[in-house]
Amino acid sequence: MARIAVIGAGMGAMAAAARLAVAGHDVEVHERTETYGGALGQYRRDGFTFDTGPGLLTLPAVPRDLFLKTGREALEDRVHLTETEPAVRHVFADGAQADLPHTSRAQVAAALDTALGGGAGQRWGAFLNRARDAWDRSRRPLLEETLWPNWQVLAEREPYPAEPWRRPLRRERRATTLAEIGAWELRDTRLAALLGQYALAAGLDPRTAPAGAAILPYLEQTFGLWSVRGGMRALATALYERCVERKVRFVLGSEVTAIRTEEGRVTGLVTADGTRVDADHVVAGVPPSVLDALLGAPARAAGEVPAQRETDRASRLLVLFALDGGRPPGTVHRTVVHSRDAKAEAAHVFGGAPGVAADPTLTVDRPDDPELVPGPGHEAVAVRLTVAPGTEPTKADLDRITARAEAAVPGLAGRVRWRHALTPADIARITGAPGGAVPAPALAADGALLHPANSTRVPGLFTVGGWSHPGGGLPHAGMSGALVAGLIVEGPEFTGST
Repeated sequence: MARIAVIGAGMGAMAAAARLAVAGHDVEVHERTETYGGALGQYRRDGFTFDTGPGLLTLPAVPRDLFLKTGREALEDRVHLTETEPAVRHVFADGAQADLPHTSRAQVAAALDTALGGGAGQRWGAFLNRARDAWDRSRRPLLEETLWPNWQVLAEREPYPAEPWRRPLRRERRATTLAEIGAWELRDTRLAALLGQYALAAGLDPRTAPAGAAILPYLEQTFGLWSVRGGMRALATALYERCVERKVRFVLGSEVTAIRTEEGRVTGLVTADGTRVDADHVVAGVPPSVLDALLGAPARAAGEVPAQRETDRASRLLVLFALDGGRPPGTVHRTVVHSRDAKAEAAHVFGGAPGVAADPTLTVDRPDDPELVPGPGHEAVAVRLTVAPGTEPTKADLDRITARAEAAVPGLAGRVRWRHALTPADIARITGAPGGAVPAPALAADGALLHPANSTRVPGLFTVGGWSHPGGGLPHAGMSGALVAGLIVEGPEFTGST
């Protein structure tokens, strides 16, 4: 039995802790805040409850596997999952509106044909077929396996089989970015906006995101979107309770100030109150800049995938609305309100200047969950948008967001009891990432979008969560925990989860 110290109580860290405890190890988690769950937090006020992280679950197979491997009770025995139907409503810049069904390719195509005109569904369906090929080619190395030692192969290999674009008297070209897929394969500005929104939501620039990012819409439209009764925070609570049942010890309000090493190997931690924690292994669920500071030296050796700079990543702005008046019957859970100028929005978000774009893309969630409101005469609505790190919205920004959100919530402004903004600074306080940056999922075909391996140059020190392989996103956090547990239990020869 090894002594294992875990830094942080985010979802990836708790996933690793639960698996390691089941394997018979002595696991202790040190979390600098007073609660668990990392990004899966909640904001409560006057009987209203809002998720402060992702509002819906994708790839539910990942937490299902985690609960299956760590106890007798299945995930659904602990949390109530409901597939959203329709999965998403899209409101395009020209006013066209499409309700995309849950996990039905044929129905999605029919909905797009109805909303955008004949041929739109066929082009989107053909694109998803190519995206499926990209998923099949990249799923194992990007999600289920430890990072390949020859990771440069992933950075050079484009998994998306772009179809040739032929022009008279010009050489054939193939799309290498999502923007080019939109222009050359989808050939409709609204379909291009639909595709680009997935990149933007993941914190990627739709203009430059590699074609392999086509797996993002494929995952949603193949495996669906799922709501959690009581909010996504209920998922974090279920995992925390599973950890406690497996004898994982949590020390909340315990800030780690240093990672101890002797003769080049990790030996434990030091906390802010001076406590020295001995450990055979340390699992760190913190951003790269924080990890290097705790170690007192770079955690990554030359030649490894370089740690992504947090300041190079986008962040999130969340505007919460407590509304008078109940949720109308038949209301769609999620609506995406598209920007009227997607290129200008991307230039603003990824141009390095904090602030809210003039015409941002909004993701509006209206959950049908009585546990989130004080009574049937109220509604809790959350609006998410991608912004540059360090953005601090003005009242004018919030008024503009409120007005634009009326495309998803008619009469919104007249129903507002109060609204509250959670900014990148709030994310920074929760995660420790400078500017409130949010890591993107790992993608092939671009070395800048791979994440460092879960092992480090220091024997016994491992990293977990969004800033290491396989990158950001709730499913990725679960797989990160599985990979770290495998490396510790089975040793460096471990290559992938089973």
